Amino acid sequence: MKALLGSAWVASGVREMTETSLDLCGLKCPLPALRTRKALARLPVGDTLVVACTDPMAEIDIPHLVRETGDHLLDVSRCADRLVFRIRKS
Repeated sequence: MKALLGSAWVASGVREMTETSLDLCGLKCPLPALRTRKALARLPVGDTLVVACTDPMAEIDIPHLVRETGDHLLDVSRCADRLVFRIRKS
């Protein structure tokens, strides 16, 4: 699992929205959904989480998780066996 977390601050003291990447390729259900939930809990409101995974059940589990948490699923894409979810923290 690779994760990049952080937030950027500009000189005016207003925080810029950041994008965090979470590579969950190779993990099987329920780990992608559980690790996504944990990563979302650490993000500030407005930031984006990009989750990449290969578990086919994540196509069901992660959108369901996002509905439960009240966050926004911005995009889902598939390239071969890899799913990529873009989620905005609410």
